[in-house]
Amino acid sequence: MSTTLAGLLQVGALVLIFALVYVPFGDYMAKVYSSDKHWRIEKALYRLVRVDSTAEQRWSTYAAGVLGFSFVSIVLLYLLQRLQPLLPLAFGRGVDDTGTVPPAMAFNTAISFVTNTNWQSYVPEQVLGHTVQMAGLTVQNVVSAAVGMAVAIALIRGFARSATDRLGNFWVDLTRGVVRILLPISFVFAIVLVGLGVVMSLRSGVVITAVDGTQHTLPLAPAASQEVIKVLGTNGGGIFNANSAHPFENPNALTNLIEYFLELVIPVCLTRTFGTMVRNTRQGTVLLAVMGVIWAAFVTVTWLFETHPNGTATLAAGAALEGKEVRLGIPSSVLFAVSTTGTSTGAVDSAHDSFTGGGGGVLILNMLLGEVAPGGVGTGLYNILVLAIIAVFLAGLMVGRTPEYLGKKLGRVQVTAATISILAMPMLVLLGAGVAIALPSTREALNNDGAHGFSEVLYAYASTSNNNGSAFAGLTVTSDFFQTTLGLAMLFGRFVPILAVLALAGSLATQRRLDAGAGTLPTDRAGFGVLVGGTVLIVAALTFFPALALGPIAEALK
Repeated sequence: MSTTLAGLLQVGALVLIFALVYVPFGDYMAKVYSSDKHWRIEKALYRLVRVDSTAEQRWSTYAAGVLGFSFVSIVLLYLLQRLQPLLPLAFGRGVDDTGTVPPAMAFNTAISFVTNTNWQSYVPEQVLGHTVQMAGLTVQNVVSAAVGMAVAIALIRGFARSATDRLGNFWVDLTRGVVRILLPISFVFAIVLVGLGVVMSLRSGVVITAVDGTQHTLPLAPAASQEVIKVLGTNGGGIFNANSAHPFENPNALTNLIEYFLELVIPVCLTRTFGTMVRNTRQGTVLLAVMGVIWAAFVTVTWLFETHPNGTATLAAGAALEGKEVRLGIPSSVLFAVSTTGTSTGAVDSAHDSFTGGGGGVLILNMLLGEVAPGGVGTGLYNILVLAIIAVFLAGLMVGRTPEYLGKKLGRVQVTAATISILAMPMLVLLGAGVAIALPSTREALNNDGAHGFSEVLYAYASTSNNNGSAFAGLTVTSDFFQTTLGLAMLFGRFVPILAVLALAGSLATQRRLDAGAGTLPTDRAGFGVLVGGTVLIVAALTFFPALALGPIAEALK
């Protein structure tokens, strides 16, 4: 079977699976967040933490819940790392063989996992023991994803509700996302992955004898349980340094397909949830079409770059195979890479640093679009809704009518909130990359100079500011400067847009729904999808083209 045919069969299988699960799973999530009934285990949790599950919250109270929960999570995860030598199953790991995680690294990692980024500046199997991995990182993989979903649901309620200042209850939404969606799916697919060869062990490792007679310790870990939630929750942090390129995390083509399906399934199906909750499923279908077209276009372009590379050595090999796992090949690597950079997952099954100039540039651009194709768990939906609001506003300016979306007027308050949400990420990326490039010490941290070295720095700040977490891997980021600035990029890149989105949701919920008139822009048709897609591309192109020209574009044109 040819490589191209194998890749097309994978795409076909992925599309078929989504055709089967899109409606039932999307409607199920809508029911989860709309139901008035609480499960027994949920009631027990509410009593334990003294939450009134019947009380709904204003946007400011909802936002305080998000920030308060996340702050406490950062503190606890930081302490868990710093206290690792006192914990069981630590195996004496740490950067200095005592199990100790340095303060800057613990700070960066705590922010990284709480913000759903999972950027890792360390070698996981060497630095972190099983207790921190399971009780710290895996827990945050679950709850940080649930936070993103909760914010997206709050925005949907802002559109769906009328003349109210209430958006729901953050603690209820958080609990339901964990108990009814993330944990059940994670449990089932963890068993599937174990059956397909993914490691699940509490041993520190096994001693093996190499062909030359020397002995080595091969690290083991409880990988299967973390592997599922890292992709399902669009987190991305691997329990091994090689991430999903490691055969213990991703041993074959079938596990690879399952993993990038799990990356996409919640962001894709949330568009159906949106359509169901606003009582117009065509609205969700339009957004899904925009996401799907961008994803398919980026897969096609990246595939072409990787199978038709520049350079004598790669041309002789027939493709850009350096940095790709032979057991997976070009198509699987491309599908995984485009899916992970388009969903804020950050997991990798190949070295993005080894992609061609054009291919790597597409992966960077995929993040710089705001990760809306289809975006992260929750974040993808609310980001594309924000861009839809900007598209409606621009259309209103062109025809001289008051912009409306789903029966809600878009005035100064709404457009200001949408603008803040959009501009936060570009400011962090360009400011962070600009400062880093200007420092002489950055040259020492780079494995490459010239355009590719610039791309490595740009990729790092694009990844952290978008809460993606993947890396080009050619940049050493263990210095206090990178630990701190990348940590701050993750922090502000997560919570500034969330605050803006919740403020937007609150302002929309207070409005009374307007009936569609002769001048209302139809937002459930293909034409609006083209407008939203054009807005996504134009905003990214105008913002980032100069930076891309200095890095991946210059490298691709060599």
